[in-house]
Amino acid sequence: MRTHRNTVVIGAGQAGLAASWWLVNRGVDHVVLERGRVAEKWRSQRWDSFTLLSPNWQTRLPGHAYAGPDPEGFMTGAETAAFLAGYARSFAAPVMNGVTVTRVQPGGDGWVLATSVGTLTACNVIVATGELSVPYMPQVQLPVPALHTSDYRNPDGLPPGAVLVVGAGPSGQQIARELAAAGRTVHLAVGGHKALPRRYRGRDTYWWMDRLGMLARSVDTLPGGRPPHRSRNAVLAGGTRDLDVPSLAAQGVVVHGRLLDVHDGVARFGDDLDATLAAADANADRFRATVDAWVTATGFAAPVEAPQPRGPVAEGPRELDLGGIGAVVWATGFRRDYSWLSAPVLDAAGEPEHEHGITAAPGLYFLGLRWQSRRSSSFLDGVAADAEHVTAHLAARSSFATAA
Repeated sequence: MRTHRNTVVIGAGQAGLAASWWLVNRGVDHVVLERGRVAEKWRSQRWDSFTLLSPNWQTRLPGHAYAGPDPEGFMTGAETAAFLAGYARSFAAPVMNGVTVTRVQPGGDGWVLATSVGTLTACNVIVATGELSVPYMPQVQLPVPALHTSDYRNPDGLPPGAVLVVGAGPSGQQIARELAAAGRTVHLAVGGHKALPRRYRGRDTYWWMDRLGMLARSVDTLPGGRPPHRSRNAVLAGGTRDLDVPSLAAQGVVVHGRLLDVHDGVARFGDDLDATLAAADANADRFRATVDAWVTATGFAAPVEAPQPRGPVAEGPRELDLGGIGAVVWATGFRRDYSWLSAPVLDAAGEPEHEHGITAAPGLYFLGLRWQSRRSSSFLDGVAADAEHVTAHLAARSSFATAA
């Protein structure tokens, strides 16, 4: 490995590869360091039946887009990894697999990176490690085996018996549905989440969001011009069917309020289920109302669709003896970890401080963050614009040196 590069990109997921495509086309000397393989998280942190929430036609990166036979379908995790690997090959991305970055700090005229294969220096560093950095699991004592969704693969991989799934975001609800379909007794601890219909008025929800500019909404329009540290994903599943807590309850899933604590092997749940479901419904109602208003204003031809009102949802007991549970699945998301980054670009909560990916530290950039510049910044279909913006700024720096 050369010990000095103009630019080092950390991470070979969609963000790192989109940056690399632009750097190649701008003639910028660079290398992409990946601790696993290209698209590693799509390979190793997804369950077997996982699919993207967005349709295949919306799988678009700089210079590359889905061109297969099923544009309205939904890629599996393995198919997404193969798509990204093919993308890397298409422009000969300079990826080095199996290289872990353990420290990044200022040094000389740029940055010094300590890695598992030695030290190198760079004028610029793009941190493209993404949103799914470290699985988050609450620190509670459980009397039964527990695993995070990143380690879940299928129902047969869990011990026999009932399962408690903690978290009602997309992952939690999808896994709860799969376990119930496999004949498991499933308990679901329901925290805050956003509901959306899978389809509305004859179109996929992502079609509407794309057409109405919802995905391109700028972060500058949010209060203070900055996103909340913890924004929730809307609950959808690949396919045409809606996914929500009421439909899960109708399939036999026992639903509870949010998990409060576990004491002496007994899980306690909050009394907030009705309020949580009402808030989720309100998000779906706002989406439908926005679509309706646009259809009315534009005269766009779309069939009228009256949403079915939600009936009552039976609530499980407020306490659950985990002695009758075979396993707990934590669907509690991920946290970012920048403990290896020694630069004054993080706030008190450890979150990056930046303007659309550009930090106050010369030559240090972020890419692939949620709401980096717009709602879709962390999506396969949204990282392209940010990659173009960040690499344009990088290429214009006075320390820029083109590849030999």
